[in-house]
Amino acid sequence: MEEIIRMEEIKKIYHQGDLCLEVLKGISLEVLEGEYLAILGPSGSGKSTLMNIIGCMDRFQEGKYWLTGCCVNELNDAQLTVLRNRQIGFIFQKYHLIQKYTVLQNTMIPLLIRGMTRKEAEILSMEKLELLGMKERAGHKPNELSGGQQQRTAIARALVGSPKLLLADEPTGALDRSTGEEVLRLFEQLNKMGNTIVMITHDRHVATSAKRIVKIIDGELFEGNAEDVAQA
Repeated sequence: MEEIIRMEEIKKIYHQGDLCLEVLKGISLEVLEGEYLAILGPSGSGKSTLMNIIGCMDRFQEGKYWLTGCCVNELNDAQLTVLRNRQIGFIFQKYHLIQKYTVLQNTMIPLLIRGMTRKEAEILSMEKLELLGMKERAGHKPNELSGGQQQRTAIARALVGSPKLLLADEPTGALDRSTGEEVLRLFEQLNKMGNTIVMITHDRHVATSAKRIVKIIDGELFEGNAEDVAQA
């Protein structure tokens, strides 16, 4: 089984004048193809920093990180941009949809950045929107959608480039409980279809929907399980 993520002793340090703040304290993590992992932690635990490093949006001072076999340490900014576009589908709490674009146009963005023709991008995007029950809303703008529909659009955009990893940051955080449950059921379906998912959350209930849970506390990572989390 392919190794999607391998981290060895990752340290992230912020310098504030004479002070050094070690946010990540030697993080080691493996994620295999097809896994559904939740990284659970409270505010200030380092989970957002870890997410940014997993997503190749931030660099680190010590350790090594391989994403789909590529050594992230050795890549320059331009190479990291290509890696993000081709290997990671991002799903954000606030959706990050462009308001002046339609659902279809928002979904096409990663493919157009990749250099695909507009026609090819449109065909692939409509396939994903149909998969997610958003085909009939393809011509709508984000402000014409419910929160759940906006998140489904964001998930379609994340899926459209067939990335190796779906990276979700508090994906239910802006949704009501019922709509959030719908999104979590969708994640379970996507995982059953073979998608590798890493989800960052502070919510124990959300974390228990994943097949595997790790907890981050004060910049250190601990393997957990649903029972541990429920009792925490």
